[in-house]
Amino acid sequence: MALKKACEAFSKGLMEEVHKWGCMKQNGVSLRYMMKFGSRPTDRNLLISAQFLHKELPIRIARRAIELENLPYGLSDKPAVLKVRDWYLDSFRDLRSFPEIKNTNDENDFTQMIKAIKVRHNNVVPMMALGVQQLKQGIDPKIVHEDLDEIHQFLDRFYMSRIGIRMLIGQHVELHNPNPAPHCVGYIHTKMSPVEVAQCASEDSRAICCREYGSAPEVIIFGDPSFTFPYVPTHLHLMVFELVKNSLRAVQERFLDSDKVAPPIRIVVAEGIEDVTIKVSDEGGGIARSGLPKIFTYLYSTARNPLTENSDLGTGDVVTMAGYGYGLPISRLYAQYFGGDLQIISMEGYGTDAYLHLSRLGDSQEPLP
Repeated sequence: MALKKACEAFSKGLMEEVHKWGCMKQNGVSLRYMMKFGSRPTDRNLLISAQFLHKELPIRIARRAIELENLPYGLSDKPAVLKVRDWYLDSFRDLRSFPEIKNTNDENDFTQMIKAIKVRHNNVVPMMALGVQQLKQGIDPKIVHEDLDEIHQFLDRFYMSRIGIRMLIGQHVELHNPNPAPHCVGYIHTKMSPVEVAQCASEDSRAICCREYGSAPEVIIFGDPSFTFPYVPTHLHLMVFELVKNSLRAVQERFLDSDKVAPPIRIVVAEGIEDVTIKVSDEGGGIARSGLPKIFTYLYSTARNPLTENSDLGTGDVVTMAGYGYGLPISRLYAQYFGGDLQIISMEGYGTDAYLHLSRLGDSQEPLP
């Protein structure tokens, strides 16, 4: 059904080209390679980067567009998912319509075009989450979470691919910045302080918590602020923000009607030889063991769902405390994108520890779904 609708909205020739490009081999890059290549953003290097993206982006986008046509349980037919699919097909068409990149003028025009594509896809994550909510509302209650593995695996692949696409586009666009911040190579900060990023993310999380509840527990950070390593600060900020936000919510709700002072969230930043590990600990009561398998799925959240209350995604600026059901799984994908991981350990009745592992080596190739 979704394929038929796609063919009605887009030409048969375009759909055939999508399937042709979707069969081509993807080419991953590493953080170290991006940093080394981008350290000299000469016209020649920018031209090489644009030529690579001109071929690579249509392959990645085509693969996701094909998957969006063939999802189980009727997910492909949900209005929100159809809208996302249209964005991917429009972007594929834009990329394939762009002529061969031969000189700096071509490269500049291409950069503006992929910049527009990145903006077009800004709301893909909440829109897909809305599609999943539309599925949940109409799904047979006899179908349990374990039966939805195919959807979870698709969403992992889909969101991981999106992280890669946005990283490649954002990195190329940022290399055009005439006044880059000190020690920055595109999106990559060669001397990023994880303690400073954690501090900033914690303050942002507490601001959201205060807006939601009127107050917020303290956040205490242990670690050396002068320690640095190469990483993408926006990725780390997103991950720590999500973890701290979850911890703040758990503690705040547990102690809301208590005379006791809410205990602080504790963040420990540890520097190893291979990994930098960030532990976020709270005393928010923990998660029952029966609930732990669900926390990295996209069909589970213990909070109310803001998407059903307000589905206007026009601005994409509204941040809520919880409820979309994708904060933890998306954070784990961001960690895994550059060779790290995210683990959650719970003590029901006490609290939760989240371990965020980040690779210091920077030599992991992008995971290509």
